[in-house]
Amino acid sequence: MLYLLASVGGVNTGDMIFQLLSFLILLAIPLAIIVLFIVLRKRGDRLKRVEKKLDKIISDTDNNKS
Repeated sequence: MLYLLASVGGVNTGDMIFQLLSFLILLAIPLAIIVLFIVLRKRGDRLKRVEKKLDKIISDTDNNKS
């Protein structure tokens, strides 16, 4: 029984694990780049919204002083 887990049809279990991990890493790299792009884009949009709010607050306080 233990022999069946170690080798299946001439393919070692270690080879299968290595192939699986290599495939997952290959998928993870483009996924990480896409996620990074989305996060940076959202951060930029948030910064623009904050800048608009600050500009409005500044213009409102300048108008009230006059």
